[in-house]
Amino acid sequence: MVSPVAEAAPVAFVTGAASGIGEATVRLFHERGHRVVAVDVDEEGLAKLALLDDVVALAGDVAEEATSTAAVRLALEHFGRLDAAVLNAGIGGSGPLESPGSIERFDRLFAVNVRGIALGIRAAAPALRASGGGAIVATSSVSGLRGDPGTWGYNATKAAVINLVRGAAIDYAAQNIRINAIAPGGTVTALTSGVLAHPELGEAVTRRIPAQRWAAPREQAEVVWFLASPAASYVTGVTVPVDGGLSANGGILLPPQAPLPTRTATEGDNT
Repeated sequence: MVSPVAEAAPVAFVTGAASGIGEATVRLFHERGHRVVAVDVDEEGLAKLALLDDVVALAGDVAEEATSTAAVRLALEHFGRLDAAVLNAGIGGSGPLESPGSIERFDRLFAVNVRGIALGIRAAAPALRASGGGAIVATSSVSGLRGDPGTWGYNATKAAVINLVRGAAIDYAAQNIRINAIAPGGTVTALTSGVLAHPELGEAVTRRIPAQRWAAPREQAEVVWFLASPAASYVTGVTVPVDGGLSANGGILLPPQAPLPTRTATEGDNT
């Protein structure tokens, strides 16, 4: 039996929930009163989230249709409704197009990064309609807005997410279901730890971000929260770059660094 309180409280399911942006999203939504179904292939990462009240963990691969179906079913069984779906799960990597196994790697990228979102939308839509409408937020990337060397497959899948969101948003808008995406730039997650740890590459990438720093996962989660909230009630079909200005920079020139503090006449002046 689902209590009236549980029925009234908003409910979301979040994929890619065990770490990075997904974990930050689960924790933020939980802090702000949501009940959450947390979905990931990483059972160990899910275990720490399952310790939170009103968070239910589900281990599964979003490329498989049964995973999103089970996430929605758990939301309805445990909490009685569904108000939002955050389709964040994704993987990276590509390698040279002509290398052995490149197409097989691309197929897996597409299965998780694009098929997983399409399956999530399809599974969530009926439950969102039953709740009177709701919001879906997908995770794309600034790599879906432009190309990066050596990651053609990742670029292609993240670009596909952007147009999937546009098309699906049009189809579902009259049903009071809003569908949007974020396009994160450099964010401190397990996926980017190798770049940040590299003595030269991490600094070089950071230098190209106008904000001159990488985002914390919580900063991405805050934009997800906005897009899923009533504050964005007239926003649908858009992808919001959350990238410290990276996608605004044409890349020909490096953005300016913060100036040193201005020295006043009295500071260190012995005359």
